[in-house]
Amino acid sequence: MCVVGGAGHVGLPFSLSFAHSGKRVLIYDTDRKALAKIAEGVLPFPEEDGERYLKDALAKDRLAFTSDPADVQPSGALVVTIGTPVDEFLNPEHKVIRECMDGLLPYLTDDHLLVLRSTVYPGTTTWLERYLQRAGKRPKIAYCPERVVQGSGIRELAELPQIISGTTPAALAEVRKLFRRVAPQTFEMTPLEAEFAKLFNNCYRYLHFAIANEFFMIATSAGADFRRIHSGMTHGYPRAKDMPSAGFTAGPCLVKDTMQLAAFARNQFNLGHAAMRINEGLVLFLIDRLAQRYRLKSMTVGLLGMAFKPNSDDTRASLSYKLKNELAVQAKSVLCTDPYVKTDPELKPLADVLKRSDILIMCVPHAAYRELDSKGKPILDIWNFLGTPNILL
Repeated sequence: MCVVGGAGHVGLPFSLSFAHSGKRVLIYDTDRKALAKIAEGVLPFPEEDGERYLKDALAKDRLAFTSDPADVQPSGALVVTIGTPVDEFLNPEHKVIRECMDGLLPYLTDDHLLVLRSTVYPGTTTWLERYLQRAGKRPKIAYCPERVVQGSGIRELAELPQIISGTTPAALAEVRKLFRRVAPQTFEMTPLEAEFAKLFNNCYRYLHFAIANEFFMIATSAGADFRRIHSGMTHGYPRAKDMPSAGFTAGPCLVKDTMQLAAFARNQFNLGHAAMRINEGLVLFLIDRLAQRYRLKSMTVGLLGMAFKPNSDDTRASLSYKLKNELAVQAKSVLCTDPYVKTDPELKPLADVLKRSDILIMCVPHAAYRELDSKGKPILDIWNFLGTPNILL
């Protein structure tokens, strides 16, 4: 098996899961630094059980690494973990997948099972089949969307049913056999159904969080404490048990996939656009409320957490950076810290941020902040992670 993009957040847990099942996996990725780190037994990002699985796979010689597509074997499963991004206009960009396929084309054979694993624009799987056929290639093609939580990919791949689809009965039969090595159950769909299932799942979560964030803004504007309202709504009441709390909702998937679905619907996905306005607008709402209560122009604001989600090092599409950029205009200065993020040279140690800041904002409720001592500084914590008073009221 070869996993294309196998050093990333989707590809590496997938590779380790199959290596643990006894399969030998070639990790193909253009990020040579990440490959070197993995080959030394070091995970490039947090992953539950990842270190144990990696050390075991290396000890049993079940992993190989390459940045050269010529190393791809002429048969077997070829799992592509590169999806469809959106451009600066929030429209789907097919160029990435096309370039990936063009790089693999000289080494692709009819004996391959080509599996698309990341989110793709509806119709991409059948488009890819036609694209490859025009190039004289007829591998078996499948779409099996990744649907695990980042950081828990290994565990959830072994626990959750996996959606599988194929463009032909032969492709479906082969991918069914492949996933039964690691998944407890498979659910079969057509490629288009599977593509929609992936997008709908992420859009549903994005809408779900938007409801909580809009409720938070409505309650706060009225001078009511949404945290107490949320507690009353959900306490012992089964029909509201899944109601999320307010918080920053972003990352590399939720907003992107919502906008992909909106583009497919010819921008008639009104709920999706409304959710984006709410979730993205929460940042501006918080700044406006803070500016009403504090003289931000004379204050240093400390941001706690710059990743897009708790206990992660991934900053892609993080709203913490939107908050930082907006506050840079309104506050005296802005200081940022994060215990996981290592790619931002401007981040400061937590102790430094706590000492120098006049006001703090809990952007990401990392577990490392659970026992945080804010040194008596006011702290905005819309997550209610620390149980401190709501300073917006």
